[in-house]
Amino acid sequence: MAKKKTLKIAFIGGGGIAGHHAGLFSKYDDVEIIGMSDVAPASRKHWAEAYDIPTYSDYRKMLRELKPPLVDVCTPNFLHYKPAMDAMQAGSHVFVEKPMAMNARECKAMVARSKKLRRKLVVGFQHRFEARVQFLKEAIAAGRFGKIMFTRVSYYRRRGIPNWGVFGRKELQGGGGLIDVGVHALEQAWYAIGRPKPVAVSGNAWTFIGDDPKKARDIKCMWPGWDTKTYNVDDLAVGQIRFADNSILALEVSFAMHNQEEGFNYKIHGEKAGATLDPIKIYTDDYGHMVDVTPAYLPEIDIWDVKMRGVIDHVLNGGPNLAPAEDGLMVQQMLDGIYQSAKVGKEVRVS
Repeated sequence: MAKKKTLKIAFIGGGGIAGHHAGLFSKYDDVEIIGMSDVAPASRKHWAEAYDIPTYSDYRKMLRELKPPLVDVCTPNFLHYKPAMDAMQAGSHVFVEKPMAMNARECKAMVARSKKLRRKLVVGFQHRFEARVQFLKEAIAAGRFGKIMFTRVSYYRRRGIPNWGVFGRKELQGGGGLIDVGVHALEQAWYAIGRPKPVAVSGNAWTFIGDDPKKARDIKCMWPGWDTKTYNVDDLAVGQIRFADNSILALEVSFAMHNQEEGFNYKIHGEKAGATLDPIKIYTDDYGHMVDVTPAYLPEIDIWDVKMRGVIDHVLNGGPNLAPAEDGLMVQQMLDGIYQSAKVGKEVRVS
């Protein structure tokens, strides 16, 4: 009887998202967690006890000694690029959390290295696997909408600045609400409409609440008391992305604002039909009437299970890459474009 294949995984970064990944990977009998690297002694102690594995303060030493087939990069955003590049150079495939890197330049280098060395590189997108997104994607791909003309995407937190981690530091995070939660809103909508190629971006970003000590101290909210001294990221960001097919996507995202809070949502406008994510509905014309089409049933999908199982099947069994690095690059190009346009005050080309 053939021996069952097992995917051996090592982690770079041992914080909250790494623990979540490890818990999910541990459910599968074809996965073995073999090591973890983190600069924090408390984190290394926890992982050694929880998973009975060797831990390292230097991930390069871990790569040399363990030679893991897959490395899961769960560091802060500014530390995605170098560990991922080093892991691929050392012979490992890489799974990297979103956003893929700090900017498109780093993403391009990661894609180039993965191709040159024939390493598999997966980005940590999961919202694309939600049943509503899949329903819209399938309908659009089947031609139900005709040509997509315009998509409006939004995610609004009224007062949702994290009061932990480095979410308020641009030099470590890359940006604010746009880079942290906007990436999720953007990638799932862009995926649903067929992943068109971006060619130009305009936008702006503002900071008007996050750096105000009185707002952090005096206004009651779910995460009060964030660090205003180091806060230098966007509270509110908006952008307009033009694609090669001449369609437009508008993106609006906030960590903090003075308006109603709303979760992920988008409206899609096509020549033959339109749609909203929430409520999930397709709007079209049929039998001489304007009609609204709502699915009678959508399956319950554990998007994290699809994400993690997809990584395993891709690396271990040669299955499809459900969130390829090329997607991570294009999403980052769009985000970079919004920030660059805000800086220069005009539309910028995507290159």
